Amino acid sequence: MTSFIPETIFQIGKFPVTNTVLDTMLVDAVLIATVVYLSKKIKLNPTNAFQNAVEMIIEVFYNLTESVNQTITATIFPYFMSFFLFILLANWSGLIPGFGTIGFWRNGDFVPLLRAATSDLNLTLGLAAISIIATHALSIRTVGIKNYLSRYFSFNPINLFVGILEIISVFTSLVSLSFRLFGNIYAGEVVVTTISTIFAFLVPLPFLALEIIVGIVQALVFSMLTMVNMSMLTTPHEKNH
Repeated sequence: MTSFIPETIFQIGKFPVTNTVLDTMLVDAVLIATVVYLSKKIKLNPTNAFQNAVEMIIEVFYNLTESVNQTITATIFPYFMSFFLFILLANWSGLIPGFGTIGFWRNGDFVPLLRAATSDLNLTLGLAAISIIATHALSIRTVGIKNYLSRYFSFNPINLFVGILEIISVFTSLVSLSFRLFGNIYAGEVVVTTISTIFAFLVPLPFLALEIIVGIVQALVFSMLTMVNMSMLTTPHEKNH
């Protein structure tokens, strides 16, 4: 059974390096290597199939962002795309052969060397915190501190009550963003690991296909919720009434 808590592989001083941290570094390395490769091979009139595919995907997501908020698309889009790509690769990485099955035994327990980063609540909570902090920082920078505060504080009792609900929603969104992503990926990891242990061939394939779809959906849900929140909070408060 997959451990609820990520396992420590080694320590650097007092800092424990877990199998999910190793996967995070792997995903980062893949993304950075891809960006470096594209920056060196990019052409105005691309003949490279990989560049064509990347440009097509980016165009689709950019148009999606533009359909939500045309005014500030160029500012929101990098956050939206960054969250989507990182979470998608982190989700899918757990489906690579060897993840969760290659490792070592420690005190009678099996410790996998690598494990999907998004099956770690610490990571999903961190991503949710980054999403919320970036959203509110962008809101202050775009609409100004006065307009930003007017969303939460007012001398009008009704508006003040609504503002308090808005403040509560900030904390509930932190929980919902992190637990939704963590719960779906961790549950999928448990199912795939269990099925793969019982059946070596063919039977796990439908579950793997399902997890590929879940990986896309969860990455899209997280990134789109971030995009929509950014769009709403960068719109002056008066326009929301």
